[in-house]
Parts: sequence; structure tokens; C-alpha cells
Amino acid sequence: MNVSEKRSVYSLALLYAMRMLGLFMVLPVFVLLGDELNGANGFLIGLAIGAYGLTQALLQVPFGMLSDRFGRKKMIIIGLIIFCLGSVVAATSESIYGVIAGRLLQGAGAIASVLMALLSDLTTEESRTKAMAIVGMSIGLSFSVALVAGPVVSGFFGLSGIFWLTAAFAIAGILIILFVVPTPVATHAHRDTRAVRGQFFELLKNPDLLRLDIGIFVLHLILTALFIAVPLSLVNDIQLDRQAHWWVYLSVMVTAFFAMVPFIIIGEKKRKIKSVFVGAVLQLSVGSILLVFVNDSLAAMWGALFVFFMAFNLLEASLPSLVSKQAPAGARGTAMGIYSTSQFFGAFLGGAVGGWVLSNWGGEVIYYTSAVLGGVWFLIALTMRTPSYSTSRTLKLNVVLTEAEAAVVSDELFDIQGVEDVVVVIEERAAYLKIDKAHVDEQALNSFRYALKA
Repeated sequence: MNVSEKRSVYSLALLYAMRMLGLFMVLPVFVLLGDELNGANGFLIGLAIGAYGLTQALLQVPFGMLSDRFGRKKMIIIGLIIFCLGSVVAATSESIYGVIAGRLLQGAGAIASVLMALLSDLTTEESRTKAMAIVGMSIGLSFSVALVAGPVVSGFFGLSGIFWLTAAFAIAGILIILFVVPTPVATHAHRDTRAVRGQFFELLKNPDLLRLDIGIFVLHLILTALFIAVPLSLVNDIQLDRQAHWWVYLSVMVTAFFAMVPFIIIGEKKRKIKSVFVGAVLQLSVGSILLVFVNDSLAAMWGALFVFFMAFNLLEASLPSLVSKQAPAGARGTAMGIYSTSQFFGAFLGGAVGGWVLSNWGGEVIYYTSAVLGGVWFLIALTMRTPSYSTSRTLKLNVVLTEAEAAVVSDELFDIQGVEDVVVVIEERAAYLKIDKAHVDEQALNSFRYALKA
């Protein structure tokens, strides 16, 4: 990557991380502090925790499509203003209903797909995969930091302090967009980073992708629901002061991250992705059920959380990669849009269902419910086909093709060793490929007669 690309990538990664940090910092503390709000009960607290997921799910794809028409940076700024307003509403509210409204507004600033599209506009084909990986790492890191920062910030400034800090993050994000991130020379329709309306129903019927969409839905439903029960268990069962929760989350997340890395390597290098994936789903369910039996032991609670988060981290890292591998050529952007929508709906229902279960039966039943959902996902995961080990590649073409010529180009690309799928998009002067990196003939691909040379 050149200097301009690096500045764009790291700036957008920071912006993405701050936004996710703002959304997630409430997870480990809201159930402990939310009952101080007027009208609060278990169900409404859970609804407030997951409310952002509803508007995120509904508005993410429309925001991406609007950015094609009105510009990436303009839509990002609008989204950050909405996000900031939602944070202020939540920070100044003394009732649970005001906080729910604020969380809905926070989610309505649904700029995730626009950020990825802008990243695509500002990077070359050669550096785009690395850029996406950097942003992906920033998202994972922001979640871990949020679990630690939430108890610390709330300990000094209370629940409203978290929302005021989130508003400050939004303002900082606007400044980054205005003064640090370059304005793209042109907006491009990158099918690997944006949703295409005509592909939605086709991909919804794809059984391989549907299993993964169900998976991310269940994963974030369980995660959000558990954070209605876990903080209460730490306070009520373990007798751990809420301001000390941060070191439990920090130690668990760090060790769980390093523990899952070898399994990621085994899955990719040894081509054991399905075995590792299915095992992690089973482990997620086991971790949930172990939380029922921790009773008053901090060590046992730590161990159960380690089992859960090792599986969670592995699945969170594996699922986007699997969606990318399973998506047809030229459809990754749409597949990721459906995947992200499923993820946010899962977070919303996790809060609502978790709060409802807490109100009626208590936190222990949340653990049982999560274990059952994990078990259902395990049975679904067993039916998945062994994933392909392909990756996406976009080939820019040096000529404008007719439909007949596009068919010829597609056939010629299919004949290259290691090319598994081809979609030629005439209006974009591009060929979207799925290739097996271990077996592809890179020389033939790079010297393809219609390829635009760098």
C-alpha cells in the first residue's frame, strides 16, 4: 500500500473501531446500572441493550445504496450525526424508554457498509484484501476493549458517561472523515464490497450461505443474551464488585484469543475448516451450559467464560471468511450485506429475549437457552458441506466487451487452472473470480490478454 492508502485504511479502521466501541461498552454494565432508570425492568433493559441491532439491520443496506448516489463521505457524516444524537438522547435520559430511543437512534447511523465501500474506493485491487483484514482486526479488537472499558468508564462517570464518550467518538469520527480521509476521485461499484439489489433473493436461497447467516444470527443472539446474565452472576453469585469486572473480561479475552489462533491456522493450512468450525459451535454450547454450574467460584466462572469466548472468537473470525469463500463470484458484497443484517438482528433479539427470560425465570435460564440454541446450531453446522478453499479476485479488463465477447472471456478464464467461478460484468469492465490460491496458475492469470496491466 502507498502512503495515501495507508492513511485511508488506518483512519477508517480507527473510525470503525471507535463506533463499535461506543456500541459495545454498555454490554458488560447496562444490566447492573439500568435498573436505576425510571420504568426499568428486565425485559426493557434487555431491549435497550439490543435495540441498536434492529435499526442497524434495517438501514445498513439502504445506507450503502444511498452512498452510491449521494457520496460515501456525505452518508458517513450523516450516519455519525445520527449516531451522536442517539448517544446524547441516551446520556440525558432518566427513563429506560429514553435510553431505548437513544439506542435505536445509535443503530440508525448504519454506516458499516458505506465505510467498506469507501475503503474499496480508496484502495487498489492489490491492497484491498489487506485493507479489509486491517479493518476486520480493528472490529475484533474494539469488542475486547469495550468489555474492559465499559466497567472502567462507568465506574468513574456512570452509565451516562459511556454515552457521552460515545457521542465524543462520533464527533471525532466526523473530524476524521472531513480532515484525514481523502475524498475518492470516483465512486465505483465494487460487487465484492457492496450489496447489489438483484442478487438478494438468489443468495437467500443459497443453502451454504443460509447456514452461515443462521450461524451469525445465533452467535450474536447468544452473546447479547449472555451479557444480561453474566454481569449479574459476577455480582450476585461471585460477590465481585462491578468496578472489578474489567480484569475478568480482559484476562479471559486475551487468553481466549491466543488459544483460538492455532485452530484458525489448522483450519486454513491443514484444510480442516469444517471440523474446527463444528467443534467451535459445540464448544460454544458447552461454555454456555458450564455457566450454570459456576455457583460462587470465581475460578470456575473464569473457566466457563474462557471456554465460551475461545469458541466465540474463533467463530467470529471464521464466519466472514466462510461467507467470502461460499459466495458466488461477484456476489461477496451482497452476501456480506445479508450476513451483517442477520448479525444485527441476532443482537436485537438476544437483548429482547434475554431480558424477557431474565424477567420471568432468571439469569440461569438464559444460560440453558443459550446452550440449547448452540446445540441447534451445532446440528445445522453438521449438515454443511466442506467449504471450498477459494478466495475472491477481481480482474479489471482493458476493453469494453459485447455480450458475446464476455461469454468468450468467461470461458477462457474458466480454462485457467485454479479458477473455480467467473462472472464478467460488462458495465464495470471487470471479471469477478473465485480462485483456489493453492492451485491457481498465477502466470496465466496475470498474463491474461484482456487483463488491465498495472
